[in-house]
Amino acid sequence: MTKFKLSSDSNNSSQVTLTSYMVGGVDGTGEVNHGFASTDDLRRDQNICMGCQKKNNDIFNIPDETYLRNRTKPSMKERLEAKVKNGFTRKSLYKRVPILSWLPTYSLDYAICDLVAGITVGLTVIPQAIAYANIAGLPPQIGLYSSFIGCIIYAIFGSCKDSSIGPSAISALLTRENIHGLGPAGAALLCFLNGCVVFIMGIFQCGFLIDFVSGPVSVGFTSAAAIIIATTQMKDILGLSYPGGDFVIIWEQIFQHISETSINDAALGVGTILVLLLLRKIKTIQFAVEEADKSSIKIYLNKTIWLISTARNIIVVCFTAGLAYSFEVNGSQPFRLTGYIKPGLPDIVSPQFEITSGNNTRNFMEITSTFGSGLLVVPLLCILENIALAKVFADGKVIDATQEMFALGICNIASSFVQSIPVSGALSRGAVNNASGVRTTFGGIYTAIIVMFSLKFLTPCFSYIPKASLAGVIIAAVIFMVEIQVVKPMWKTKKTDLIPATATFLGCLLLRLEIGIVLGIAINIIFLLYQSARPSVRVEKSTTPSGCDYLIITPDRSLAFPSVEYVRNTVSKAGIKQGSSSIPVVVDAKHIQAADYTAAKGIKSLIDDFYQRNQAIIFFNLKPRVSSIFQGVGPKQFIYCSTYQELNELLQKHCKDTKCKIRNSDSDEIIDLNM
Repeated sequence: MTKFKLSSDSNNSSQVTLTSYMVGGVDGTGEVNHGFASTDDLRRDQNICMGCQKKNNDIFNIPDETYLRNRTKPSMKERLEAKVKNGFTRKSLYKRVPILSWLPTYSLDYAICDLVAGITVGLTVIPQAIAYANIAGLPPQIGLYSSFIGCIIYAIFGSCKDSSIGPSAISALLTRENIHGLGPAGAALLCFLNGCVVFIMGIFQCGFLIDFVSGPVSVGFTSAAAIIIATTQMKDILGLSYPGGDFVIIWEQIFQHISETSINDAALGVGTILVLLLLRKIKTIQFAVEEADKSSIKIYLNKTIWLISTARNIIVVCFTAGLAYSFEVNGSQPFRLTGYIKPGLPDIVSPQFEITSGNNTRNFMEITSTFGSGLLVVPLLCILENIALAKVFADGKVIDATQEMFALGICNIASSFVQSIPVSGALSRGAVNNASGVRTTFGGIYTAIIVMFSLKFLTPCFSYIPKASLAGVIIAAVIFMVEIQVVKPMWKTKKTDLIPATATFLGCLLLRLEIGIVLGIAINIIFLLYQSARPSVRVEKSTTPSGCDYLIITPDRSLAFPSVEYVRNTVSKAGIKQGSSSIPVVVDAKHIQAADYTAAKGIKSLIDDFYQRNQAIIFFNLKPRVSSIFQGVGPKQFIYCSTYQELNELLQKHCKDTKCKIRNSDSDEIIDLNM
């Protein structure tokens, strides 16, 4: 390292002057000592430093009040008090309750835009919610119960105007796989616990856990979930009825009962899918409108086409329900219908912490044991889904992940009191919201009103919706979640990313969703650990301007216990083979930002190896905190410098025929490095 002399001036600052470089070691008592260069070297170094100052025309000026005063770290109690104090400020209140910041300036124009968007999303939500309840294996009204409380709560605490909180295909599938026959009571309790976990993660700012779900893992999970969801709807498309919910079992049952296929249901289901895909496509049809012509009929045609495409689900469902009703009136029914849907708004009741299923009553601990890893996987994926949606429509704004977790946690906790399944934002609803011109989260209030109105007055009509049409709605939506298009870019960029993606996909498809995603995360972590244990070490042979040969070795990252032996062996081999066990080796530590005790012991062994064969090893660009860690284990000889001038001086000394004397920190003997 470089030793500096601080000289104070009248401007209350300190001028740093280079006095010498150090050769560090440890004496027999275990304390660090430093051998300094001779007086001639000192003068020469000062001249070099002065030359650099003249050349660069600047001097380090370190303010006393920032760097020279003694500062003590606050205690845990002081930090908690500061945290609590900062949490009860006006700024913090506006941050955690965002409605307070925009409600005072809420205008009529904003209200109209939110009304249009809220109604549009509401028309999209109703058929989706009924279908999602079918995915979860629950009564149809449960999907509608899950679609309004979250919208109201998120309008108050949410920070993303485009997010519409409610059930999603993935949350419905996760519910199906984790409640294990506990019915609506189990789904409501899962929703409550999901909200508690998400809220606690927000308190402890655990949003970093989402970063462990990489892009390939997310792609594999989403694609597998989409295929599983479509598979669960196949029996309704074909008009079949059989037990079993696993992917493999469902296909076994389909092949066993394929002869029982209902032609009417199959025709209606396939027709629904084709019509929905066609209506989805017509949104791209736009009539050219001249900028000066604001009242052209083409404008209204474009808006009409967009509205029809956006509300395609409700249009198709209403049409098929009307078709089924007409058959019912005429005394025949060729389709399997949704059936009875409990009318009216749900009762507000606390989630059941003790559930009776058949003749078996399970207490809270038994239920949580049944949920198992779902208590972590479901919250994690709900957060991931909601934050991904917020990022898509962020428009360059910074997303407050902590606030999103707070809002999502409260939404789930509140929704559990109306028998909801776990809820989150959904990209399909967010896209509709954004395209409808929503201005604030208040659009969710209008969506909630539409859903509650349908529960209060329209449930008798919903009973005529054919199951095949609902299945067609779901399949037409999830087929676009299968992300085949990313395989080619992965192959071109980094082929190893296909390993966690494929493992996640197969694990979710053939085992369970949570097992698949944990498997993908585990493989990614193994890759990260391997990269940490096998850093890239660049070895180059170089020559100083004075003609001194040396090896410069550059590790590309910090040293930690998994990598230290590998780095040590690489440096030792390079010193022996490429350095002929004689020329100096310079370890460029510019990328080493941190080290641990194991790394320090490994560096000590490396220095000892070089010391025994009388070969110099110099550490260059070493950070002060890393240097102190290395010296803490007591290496026999530790030479380090931080400037190119110092490095050149050291290498020139080793290249001279004269002997460079370095004091041994263990026994005070003089070590001769005759280069």
